[in-house]
Amino acid sequence: MKKNDTSSRLLTVEQAAECLGVKPATIRSWILRRENLEIVKVGRLVRITETSIQKFIDANTIPPREKS
Repeated sequence: MKKNDTSSRLLTVEQAAECLGVKPATIRSWILRRENLEIVKVGRLVRITETSIQKFIDANTIPPREKS
């Protein structure tokens, strides 16, 4: 069994969308296609951890070009 950081808050789809600056429909689409974000199922509810949001941001951050 995989251990998770228990201090990571669980966010709703709407909260996750606000954090990433996208529409909730985009988050739902990613969840349905199992892309980009790890989710947590709480009964029938779907939640996204703050850690998952941060991993997504880190993985998609592009550093600036170095000056020549």
